[in-house]
Amino acid sequence: MNIENYIRYIRDHIQIYNSFTGKKELFKPIHKEYIGIYVCGPTVYNHLHLGNCRTFILFDLVFRYFKHLGYKVRYIRNITDVGHLENDSDDGEDKIHQRSRFEGIEPMEIVQKYTLSFHHILNIFNTLPPSIEPTATGHIIEQIDMIQKLIQKNLAYENNGSVYFDVKKYSQLCSYGILSHNRIDQLFKKESNFLGEKRHFQDFSLWKKAKHSHIMNWNSPWGKGVPGWHIECTTMSTKYLGEVFDIHGGGIDLKFPHHECELAQAIGVYNKNHLAHYWMHTNMLTLNGKKMSKSTGNYLSTKDLVSKYHPIIIRFFILQSHYRSLLNFSQKGLIDAEKGYHRLINAIEKLEFFSKSDKKNISKFDVNKWIKNCYEAINDDFNTPLLISHLFQVIHILNHSINYIGDSIHLLKKYMNHFLFDILGLQKIEKNPFEKTSKKLKILTEILIKIRIEARKKRNWVLSDLIREELSRIGISLHDDKLV
Repeated sequence: MNIENYIRYIRDHIQIYNSFTGKKELFKPIHKEYIGIYVCGPTVYNHLHLGNCRTFILFDLVFRYFKHLGYKVRYIRNITDVGHLENDSDDGEDKIHQRSRFEGIEPMEIVQKYTLSFHHILNIFNTLPPSIEPTATGHIIEQIDMIQKLIQKNLAYENNGSVYFDVKKYSQLCSYGILSHNRIDQLFKKESNFLGEKRHFQDFSLWKKAKHSHIMNWNSPWGKGVPGWHIECTTMSTKYLGEVFDIHGGGIDLKFPHHECELAQAIGVYNKNHLAHYWMHTNMLTLNGKKMSKSTGNYLSTKDLVSKYHPIIIRFFILQSHYRSLLNFSQKGLIDAEKGYHRLINAIEKLEFFSKSDKKNISKFDVNKWIKNCYEAINDDFNTPLLISHLFQVIHILNHSINYIGDSIHLLKKYMNHFLFDILGLQKIEKNPFEKTSKKLKILTEILIKIRIEARKKRNWVLSDLIREELSRIGISLHDDKLV
């Protein structure tokens, strides 16, 4: 099999389930060699829970796969550091401001604390950093500019220092609800007893007047305030990827209202039919059969979880289910994932001992067909469970001793590594995590002892005593010979 020709073939046969149309579609990038992806990042007011991680692990896989196929990928994942209200509507308190009052520190300290936490968690799950990671606060000017354009087009209106998107007026131009498949007439029924600044119940905030107690605020043509949650993503996605780009992704809970509003804003400003050609949504991770959510208290602390299971095992557990299916967390599921992971790693290690001349350790196995099956699995809307099942086939093959002739062993090794590490993003876990640390500690101790010997020769008793005391703290005692 000519792999280079086959790679060109599979690039043209990727199927993606498009949430916009509700069906799988052949993926055709806007530009032949370039792909633009935008994924809604976190609102940095708390640590990530496992449900959040599922989305970012999935799009890390998508990012890795396109890069593996030779595409130049611009992957944008934002940081929401202002503008997301506590109840996801236009009432309530900004989540970051609320958290700052709870912890007794400044809002931007909250932002820094939980942005670092976000990066740390994704790092231990072995996700690649995005190409660009813009923040909402870094794009206030662009958001104000986009709001002004919507006002000029009579798709937005100002009232008492706040600006709202006029859904009813927009619906005369384009159907509001085309992404989430909400019926506009059903949405309008909710406003029968509605009273407030907005003209209609379903209008959403583009700019919110700041309260006197609100520390985070910016000057605007409408007075001091903060941007709405939805406007930031439309602004940043189009700034870095263009008015229309390839893939927009996020959790299924963002489909409405967040993504629906993003789409409406973009269509309103740019007069295009799309914001993204393909919309991808990860399904929920459930716990005890219910949606995992910090607001309801039904969630797992990632910090507690990784203290019991290695993050790579958790990543493998998540990838064993298709991203569009509900994934119910269970201890048994993680234990089984751990066993399965180690079986695959053992197979990789076993393969390293095989050579072309080894004719009795691999069955009559069509490696080329196996490679095609693996690519077809991931080409089918990133079907990771099917891909993993093909990887497990190799374990069965290695456990049988039937004559094998040829050099396909090289391909089997190469593509097991490609699929397991480059695409699924797994890593080998050290069997004894303390062994490496012990070696480093031994080397460091020897260096400190040498430095101390030189210090004593120079009569530098302060440094000499300091080193002895610090080594003593970790259980290492030193007995000095008399200086000559």
